[in-house]
Amino acid sequence: MAWFKRKEPKIEKKVKIPEGLWVKCENCKEIIYRKELENNLKVCPKCQYHFRISAKERISLITDNGTFIELDPELKSPDPLEFKDTVSYKERLTENEKKTGLKEAAIYGEAKINGRDVVIAVLDFSFMGGSMGTVVGEKITRAAEKALERRVPLIIISSSGGARMQEGMFSLMQMAKTAQAIGKLKEAGILYISVLADPTFGGVTASFAMLGDIIIAEPRSLIGFAGPRVIQETIKQQLPEGFQRAEFLLEHGMVDIVVERKELKNTIYRLIEIIMPASSSYNLNSLSNLPQSSPPEV
Repeated sequence: MAWFKRKEPKIEKKVKIPEGLWVKCENCKEIIYRKELENNLKVCPKCQYHFRISAKERISLITDNGTFIELDPELKSPDPLEFKDTVSYKERLTENEKKTGLKEAAIYGEAKINGRDVVIAVLDFSFMGGSMGTVVGEKITRAAEKALERRVPLIIISSSGGARMQEGMFSLMQMAKTAQAIGKLKEAGILYISVLADPTFGGVTASFAMLGDIIIAEPRSLIGFAGPRVIQETIKQQLPEGFQRAEFLLEHGMVDIVVERKELKNTIYRLIEIIMPASSSYNLNSLSNLPQSSPPEV
């Protein structure tokens, strides 16, 4: 007689989950249903982490449906230095064009935001880290010139690692070029709103990205010149918690407002209506439009 009976182990059937159906949040590590994430504008419903999105997605998010007209889409980067590391610069450009469907890291054109005419330029981090070479610098400059010509607000959304090393000094020259173009807008009293997305670094931060009349940042965006690891290794000190995040920069006066993605379009529209109303020839350099306060009583 057997003292015990052997129990057969229960074998659980594995359920096959189609690839790409779920996404892991980079911040809270929660697993999110991809469709739910997309319906929430690629913002984590658990912790509100803002995932990176493409330039075309940003344009669709910010502008009125069907109003965006892209300008100079055919511009492509040259190879002035005939640069080569593990592969040639030309090969890298071809690889990124195939991967993203873009010819360069920036898109610009004319559009409407809640009926208001604007010129908008957007950097796409997926194309060589959104780095600024001669073509990106040229497109930002042309966007500023178009806004000046039409006397409409300029909106630039940045997401970039900085200057493009494969173009060397030609890339660095774009900092002065874009800053000069933005300066002409300021002289003419044309509103320029700069939106900083994750990440915005290097020569982009050091030029047009931080020259906005209003500087907006998406929540938790990493913004700076050099990265926090480089800074910490240089100064040999522990950096404050949240260093270079959008909220840290807001607290220290480097950005004007932190805006969630779902509120970005209406926030930009309200700022345009307040600062550059359609029925007024408002000039940013003039104080005549501001209400005069009475002197304090003694």
